[in-house]
Amino acid sequence: MSLTLDTYRLLGRSGLRVSPLALGAATFGTEWGWGADRDEARKLFDIYVERGGNFVDTASTYTNGSSERLLGEFTRDNRESLVLATKYTTLRTPGDPNSGGPHRKSLFASVEASLRQLNTDYIDLLYLHVWDFTTPVDEILRGMDDLVRQGKVLYVAISNAPAWQVSRMQTIADLRGWSPLVALQIEYNLIERTGERDLIPMAREMGLGVVPWSPLAGGVLTGKYGRDDLTATNVASDDGTRKSVTIANGVLTEQNLAIVDVVKEVATELGRTPAQVGLAWTLQNPGVTAPIIGARTPAQLEDNLGALEVDFSASQLARLDEASATGLGFPHDMLTRDTTRRVTRGDLKIETRR
Repeated sequence: MSLTLDTYRLLGRSGLRVSPLALGAATFGTEWGWGADRDEARKLFDIYVERGGNFVDTASTYTNGSSERLLGEFTRDNRESLVLATKYTTLRTPGDPNSGGPHRKSLFASVEASLRQLNTDYIDLLYLHVWDFTTPVDEILRGMDDLVRQGKVLYVAISNAPAWQVSRMQTIADLRGWSPLVALQIEYNLIERTGERDLIPMAREMGLGVVPWSPLAGGVLTGKYGRDDLTATNVASDDGTRKSVTIANGVLTEQNLAIVDVVKEVATELGRTPAQVGLAWTLQNPGVTAPIIGARTPAQLEDNLGALEVDFSASQLARLDEASATGLGFPHDMLTRDTTRRVTRGDLKIETRR
């Protein structure tokens, strides 16, 4: 069934309604060398909102703060109708160790900076951006709850953290009556599917809506890279382009390009683009609420939005799944074997619904 941006979904175990594709604003601003300038960013924002989109994602340090500042300008007339999500923990001031991290001092300072940059009185959704394995979880959760009680933040969430730590935090929040986490951001796409082992099942069990970042694997799933790029020697790793970042991150491999080949085949059959197929595939997972699209031009955004209209056949989904399959590992593989089922259930037929 085709979706539209105003086919709103509930985010996790909250009553918050969000669009099935979130607009990523990390491309708003040119400070990182590959983003959209103010006028292009404004076009991206307007296209998304005019189609019924209401879920916009940014962070306190995206494009050195320009992302939030531009959104503060663009949302001046329609702030109440939008769900603005931002993040904290990345270092805001080089040389100041307390200007980054998940701890209370960083949390409060970052939120105040975001409120100024976004030109708003409150943040709809605040993510802990990157886990640091250092800050006590009760310090984080209590700090987040304090901000909710103050009205500066409405909902809290987490990104880039181990499944066991997220589930532990959610349990503590429930037991202490603190604001629960309602969303989980993870990298998830046809090339990176390891979130299916624990993160996505955990999120469904604990009431967090999954919001995938990099659903096109840094652009690899658009089909714009080929085998020649595997041996590219003319791209500096620090030249600031998206291509150099993709190469440096090791996403361009023969195995991944083989997945892209299948994506292209399915796209041709459907009369769609590879990007639309890649995005639409993430929406097939019932645990996913809204992938984040990071378009840099209006043409890219229009193409991305076409993913909402993609309708796969069962055989096409099977081919995509087979080409990109990731082993779940222990204990998942063991627990799904027929021999294990017989040991735990015997001949009983038990229906499970989730």
